[in-house]
Amino acid sequence: MNEMSIQQVARLTGTTSRTLRHYDQIGLLRPSRVAANGYRQYGSDELVRLQRILLLRELGLGLPEIGRALDAQGNETVALRTHLTWLDTERDRITRQIAAVTETVARLEKGDDPMTTNMFDGFDHTKYKDEVIERWGADAYARSDRWWRGLSEEDRADFQREVRELNDAWQRAANAGADSHSEEVQQLAERHVAWLRGMPGSPAEDPSQVVGYVRGLGDMYIADPRFGKNYGGPQGAAFVRDALHAWADHADD
Repeated sequence: MNEMSIQQVARLTGTTSRTLRHYDQIGLLRPSRVAANGYRQYGSDELVRLQRILLLRELGLGLPEIGRALDAQGNETVALRTHLTWLDTERDRITRQIAAVTETVARLEKGDDPMTTNMFDGFDHTKYKDEVIERWGADAYARSDRWWRGLSEEDRADFQREVRELNDAWQRAANAGADSHSEEVQQLAERHVAWLRGMPGSPAEDPSQVVGYVRGLGDMYIADPRFGKNYGGPQGAAFVRDALHAWADHADD
């Protein structure tokens, strides 16, 4: 590529000519050459190095640490792949934050308590990775995590909407005093199981495990308040547990 002047590089990267001159003075980023008029010129190698510098600044490293990191990572491609991995992780983190805030806004607009549900409990396995692996195995975690990360923003929003609607349906049935063995509630339990089956990595996918899994999940809704609060607290969680146990009893027949 053609060389760029210090002013062009500053505009391109959103930094300043003063910063670039400082990087030159401390030996962090030398220009490819200095023109006869005294202007610093930068080529492709310098721009790649500058990209790495700016990425490391985003990580919070100071300039001395950045210099040592650049010297230690001689291969530009390998170093940039490391940066890319970090950026992917950061993007996923921000996506999860957006989803969480979107859910909170939706709850507030409906006049609901935003703390009555946590849209990530039970399916954002990155938050409870060790727990998921302990309960259901590393393969279950890996498959569900790949599935979640592979969803588009629209698909994630649809999934969150489905969870919210399902949770609300359970709370309405519990508040109405419905019988957990009634046909209406058992249809809701079937809907719940279908939701579980739709998540890759869930034991509900396996016909030989689904009954035991559903029973255990119902018990967990009672034991773990992080899940129980999705159904209005202990009383609502107990109602869901009873309905899921009834579904499992019928499935065993």
